Amino acid sequence: MNDAQAPLTRAAILTLVTAQLAEILEKNPSEISEDASFSDLGADSLALIELVEALEEHLSTNAAGFHIDDEDLEGLTSVRDAVNYVANKLQVA
Repeated sequence: MNDAQAPLTRAAILTLVTAQLAEILEKNPSEISEDASFSDLGADSLALIELVEALEEHLSTNAAGFHIDDEDLEGLTSVRDAVNYVANKLQVA
């Protein structure tokens, strides 16, 4: 039996970003809102690199070779930015 991977929704991407960021920052996911900026959460550049690596690893099951470009990372300043970036890259409505 071949189980097809369920398509990702924007809500699922938000949950993934929030969960990964919570783990990296040692926070409860409920403390991280979509409106939060990375700086307000205390996420430094190292934490953002960890987030990118975690997202690339998790999302490679949905999109082979999923990658966040280093130059794109500079434009991501909030949870919403990260979710929108991933959703756009994966062409999720």
